[in-house]
Amino acid sequence: MLDSGAAILDVADLKTVFNTRDGVVHAVNGVSFSLAPGELLGVVGESGSGKSVTMMSLMGLLPSPPAEIVTGEIIYDGQDVRAMKPEQLRALRGGQIGFIFQDPMTSLNPVFTVGFQLMEPLRVHLGMNKKQARARSVELLELVGIPDAASRLKDFPHQFSGGMRQRVMIAIALACDPKVLIADEPTTALDVTIQAQILELVKELRQKLGMAIVWITHDLGVVAEIADRIAVMYAGQIVEHAPVKELFRNPQHPYTQALLETLPKVEGARNERLLSIDGQPPNMTRAPQSCEFAPRCKYAFERCRRENPVRVDIGNGHDVACWWDVHIDGERHAG
Repeated sequence: MLDSGAAILDVADLKTVFNTRDGVVHAVNGVSFSLAPGELLGVVGESGSGKSVTMMSLMGLLPSPPAEIVTGEIIYDGQDVRAMKPEQLRALRGGQIGFIFQDPMTSLNPVFTVGFQLMEPLRVHLGMNKKQARARSVELLELVGIPDAASRLKDFPHQFSGGMRQRVMIAIALACDPKVLIADEPTTALDVTIQAQILELVKELRQKLGMAIVWITHDLGVVAEIADRIAVMYAGQIVEHAPVKELFRNPQHPYTQALLETLPKVEGARNERLLSIDGQPPNMTRAPQSCEFAPRCKYAFERCRRENPVRVDIGNGHDVACWWDVHIDGERHAG
């Protein structure tokens, strides 16, 4: 973990539940991480692993009820986010912290022009007048690579392609020069060519603006290109965390190893079968009492089935939540 004194965002032991008719869903179970200024943290895991709920918890974007943050500390730039009043939290969202959602077609309002949606945060958060907000909106569209930006302010979201709508979402998220940008699978719905363009754009903007980024994805290949560090989530917990090169070179958690094994290989037989992870994700209506990956893990042994492991620092900025002692030489074996 980073030294929290150097962090722009510091999260400790965050637990979020949903109170439903079928019981309590334990969506986030003790997540802790830090984010340094200018750093990009990739958060990866299967669908339902708690990635998006974690980030929406930080921003106060979950409806309450049914959502409830049970415990946890969220510190942004020295400020206690959980202690903020609603108006302070609204000023933080969109102002200090930007958010890019997964599907721009459902995130952008179809009945308002792109120009209106760009100018609104500028007028609300920065107090700009209409003329100033319009000029800044043109700058933002040009910044994210939309041609003929001034005339496109009058267009509605449906008049943009999928890739261009995502660029508009990025422009809105950047409108108030946030210190932190949270991107929730922003390239998932795009084809690979447009995805590559968006990733290149994010690299350029990060270098130009110096903001810190949390990039949520299920695709390890994406974060391999852009991240400084990776946090791997499973069943609402971070099970492994390391610098990106260290994680790919030396994955320690069986779940991380399994994710890497499922990546398509460039070399090999043309009709080589893609691997998958056997078993099913856990039932989230019970709090973790043991290793949640144990039923799917070929290395699981007795302790895995009765105690939930905590993350342990193994050096090189690498920590892992697994009962196997990774300091001991020798290969793991099936338990």
